Amino acid sequence: MSATDDVLAALDRVVYLLDRTLAPSSKVRAYQHAAELVHDMAPGELEQRVAAGTLQDLPGIGPSTSSVIAAAARGEVPAKLAELERTSVLPLTEEGRPYREALRGDCHVHSTWSDGGASITEMARTAASLGHEYLVMTDHSPRLTVAHGLNRERLEAQLDEIERLNVELAPFRVLTGIEVDILEDGALDGQDDMLGRLDLVVASVHSKLSMDAEAMTRRMVLAAANPHVDILGHLTGRKLRARLPMPGDEPEVARKQSHFDPELVFAACAQFDTAVEINCRPERQDPPDELLELALSWGCKVAIDTDAHAPGQLEWQVYGCDKAARHGIELDRIVNTMGADELVEWAGSHPRG
Repeated sequence: MSATDDVLAALDRVVYLLDRTLAPSSKVRAYQHAAELVHDMAPGELEQRVAAGTLQDLPGIGPSTSSVIAAAARGEVPAKLAELERTSVLPLTEEGRPYREALRGDCHVHSTWSDGGASITEMARTAASLGHEYLVMTDHSPRLTVAHGLNRERLEAQLDEIERLNVELAPFRVLTGIEVDILEDGALDGQDDMLGRLDLVVASVHSKLSMDAEAMTRRMVLAAANPHVDILGHLTGRKLRARLPMPGDEPEVARKQSHFDPELVFAACAQFDTAVEINCRPERQDPPDELLELALSWGCKVAIDTDAHAPGQLEWQVYGCDKAARHGIELDRIVNTMGADELVEWAGSHPRG
């Protein structure tokens, strides 16, 4: 490998590990920007700047990024990278390990098609490297404009890309999907014919989270009963302080959970075979333990999903696996322990109407 290749590999790995630790997006972006600059350098410029100590003359290159570039260019392991490799390993309890080993895919993942930070190819290759057989690409639906949600034309274009990628990446599979907004009246932010073409649909509430409990209950029950919905995503909409959870931590709430009648919502999920998502994002950890226990008492299936927006975040499933272990969830109640064909068959066959 050339010095440039070594530097780009080091910077990419730093970005991956920063994403894994839920680092601020500004810090991640600094290393991504550094990689772009190195990639665009003229032949010999990298070596010249390292020798002359002028890396920080480049726009946006500071002491941290320049130290990574210089060390990697000299064939050394950058201190920043070594530190992250040591400190960013995610914990997985022995109780959670059988769950992680049983998971065959991730049913809630985002890409640069909406508000993710990596291409479908990057997300898929990372998922494969983690031992997955598939991932479900669930970028946002059009109403979520802040997340660059997919309108019909863009969703059709994404389906074409996924079809091409599945030839390239076989036997790994990218399943088609969407995270569709649940509108205030319980309808879905999508067209029936397009939703019907997808392998799997995650439905989530992203707006009006503080509406009264009766209206929110109706909204969620209608979504759980909808013929197109397979998984109810991040159930309560709560947000926690953005940091990695540690065993025994009491989560600090940043945004309170929405109010609804969980008995009615879980009854609908059980009746219509709609899975309840265990959302593994550190700032969500949704649903809270007491609601997950209630969902299980109703006989609901679950999906252990990362809601990943970057490759490093695909490792967050360990948090959901430990949560599943604490609740003693049977493996056959977790939908992403199914293989791809079985998952698609389940998504197309649960009772409707």
